[in-house]
Amino acid sequence: MTHFGYFNGTVLPADQIGVGVTDLSLLRGYGLFDYFLTYNGRPFQWDWYWERFANSAMCMHLPLPITKEEGYQIVMDLIERSGQPDVALRFVMTGGYAPDSITIRKPNLLIMSEDIHPTAPQQYADGIRVILDEYVREMAEVKSTDYKRLILLADEIRAAGAQDVLFCKDGEISELSRSNFFIVKGEKLITPDRHILRGITRRTVIQLARTDFEVEERPVLLSELYDADEAFTTSSTKKVLPIVQVGDLTIADSKPGPKSAWLLSQFNELVTRW
Repeated sequence: MTHFGYFNGTVLPADQIGVGVTDLSLLRGYGLFDYFLTYNGRPFQWDWYWERFANSAMCMHLPLPITKEEGYQIVMDLIERSGQPDVALRFVMTGGYAPDSITIRKPNLLIMSEDIHPTAPQQYADGIRVILDEYVREMAEVKSTDYKRLILLADEIRAAGAQDVLFCKDGEISELSRSNFFIVKGEKLITPDRHILRGITRRTVIQLARTDFEVEERPVLLSELYDADEAFTTSSTKKVLPIVQVGDLTIADSKPGPKSAWLLSQFNELVTRW
């Protein structure tokens, strides 16, 4: 199946789009992106995703070359061209071409559709394991294209039989490599509120949970995992995914808990009627 992409005003098959070698994303690693799914042919939480993309661009001093309304029309066109009932959409904005290798002049904007790669059902049944890493992302509120930390840790993650990494610094938890983190204690749902990318799935889950949980957005300490009833992570592709082990620490009885399962069911119900 051919996917299409919009690049600076032109729509082409995605595999025909190219970026020049003087782009700051190549020369300096200077770029940002966003990523979301469609449900029933509609972009999920479009308003929230655009808000986050615009905030990332502002933080990185990159002027948006299109409006929110123009972005929506591009997205709907790419969905239709894909010929698929649902797709993933990826926005990428780079520093653009810089003859002096440093000065931002005009960003490059790429928007393209992709196949969806859902989380394996077995991971929901068994939960996942994550390693710990003493690290906090620079400019965590920006969805940067800089993923070198995860790439460097990939072999260590595999060697540990884990699926991801949980970042913490000086005993304080922030986030996973590409998703947010939650713990459950009794009727409390607790999630870090700093040094994180404010995930749209995170925001959706918090909204869904407020009628049944006391939600706390605050600094979360690594020591709090010892008496947590459950832990889970949230993202576009993971939805609500249980975590049963963090480093050498087993969460509760090492099995996914009922409250993360309930939140997953609430999320799935929401997207079926999106």
